[in-house]
Amino acid sequence: MSAYILQAKSISKTFNTGRRPIAAVANLHVNVRPGEFLCIVGPSGCGKTTLLQLLGGLILPDSGQVLLDGRPLSEPPPDISIVFQKPNLMPWRTVVDNILLPLQIQGVPAGQAQKKVSDTLALVGLTEFAHAYPKELSGGMEQRIAVGRALIQQPRILLLDEPFAALDALTRERLNDELLRLWRLQQFTAVMVTHNIREAVLLADRVLVLSPRPATVSAEFVINLPRPRPPETQYSEAFGHLATEIRQAIQD
Repeated sequence: MSAYILQAKSISKTFNTGRRPIAAVANLHVNVRPGEFLCIVGPSGCGKTTLLQLLGGLILPDSGQVLLDGRPLSEPPPDISIVFQKPNLMPWRTVVDNILLPLQIQGVPAGQAQKKVSDTLALVGLTEFAHAYPKELSGGMEQRIAVGRALIQQPRILLLDEPFAALDALTRERLNDELLRLWRLQQFTAVMVTHNIREAVLLADRVLVLSPRPATVSAEFVINLPRPRPPETQYSEAFGHLATEIRQAIQD
């Protein structure tokens, strides 16, 4: 049994679009430990989202392998869920029905599914909005629905692609705190792409810095800040030092 739950071994990916091929990822290696919170940062357009899609089995590498529990990944597995930058909710479905969707697709019996939905609504703090429609909610609440929809499948691994990027600073801070609470409670493995360095330091056990495209890992930082990490952790000297080092690694 591998010591890692998720691995990328020498993966490369090129997209043949437009006039010339675009090499997004080249000979990239990533190891993720069970229960770890890993954040991935890097310059804009460097291939962060492509890497996350490869790790989730949404696209396949041209060479190399992605391994889940030491076995090659050839399609999206049921124990990996993904939260995207846009919540991608169905506007004609209520909060309950949006969160219920994955279980309906899986054919989970109605009684069992409703119990899971009820538990998930409580988990993400949306019980009182169960029968509201997305247009009636704030952007932050919509993202909580998206997180709830991902967590209702009880994934072992949660992949997050800049899920709070479009939100205001205070809402983003609250949702980061909420995400850490859910990670501690559910004990899933998290891999999050973000362009926000301070967010990465606040959330992560480790931060990987990607090089400009084609992406490879150019630096790694272990975040030895004590947990739990309330938002005020960001104002400590140790936090500031780590954020500065990561910013420099991106710029270099």
